[in-house]
Amino acid sequence: MEFDFKKATQAVNYIARKSTTQKVDKLKLMKLIWLADRFHLRKYGRPVIGDIYWAMRLGPVPGAVKDIVDSSGFPSIEKQYSEQYIKKVDDNTIGSIAESDLRVFSETDIEALEFSLKHFGNRQPGGLVNLSHKYPEWKKFELSLKSGQVSRELMDYGDFFEDPADLPHDLFEQDKGLLEDTKEIFLKNSEACNHL
Repeated sequence: MEFDFKKATQAVNYIARKSTTQKVDKLKLMKLIWLADRFHLRKYGRPVIGDIYWAMRLGPVPGAVKDIVDSSGFPSIEKQYSEQYIKKVDDNTIGSIAESDLRVFSETDIEALEFSLKHFGNRQPGGLVNLSHKYPEWKKFELSLKSGQVSRELMDYGDFFEDPADLPHDLFEQDKGLLEDTKEIFLKNSEACNHL
């Protein structure tokens, strides 16, 4: 699994364009991408974008996506590409400036983005932060983050396969056997990538 800056840019653009204003709050965007990756990973054994996730005080953050929307830390080719599709409207808002290039996505990538938008797109950023704090991949770092011992912790995709303990109607719930099979596919693919 490698980070794909074109997919990342187009995911940001896709989510922004789906809004009637063609803009999206940055915090909300981070959570919607995490939710799409969580869905896709659990159903198909790989994330959509392949980003590195950080557990931060306000929930999971895809690190390279954050760099793209903040226009920081990226080589010129990635920056030039993203500037064709998205722009920073202000410190907290990202806007779309061109149609999304859907060719970078598989059908299941689109399915995951649509799942995220359909089920979570109408929620406010604060509500998405609260929701993200219920999931095990973030919750395992809750004490160290809330105490201020650390500002961020590296998340493990393997934890995305865990179910939350205190969420009665989890939209990610699926058959345990299928989930184990998908996790095994993910782990085998990860191991194969590490040997390349």
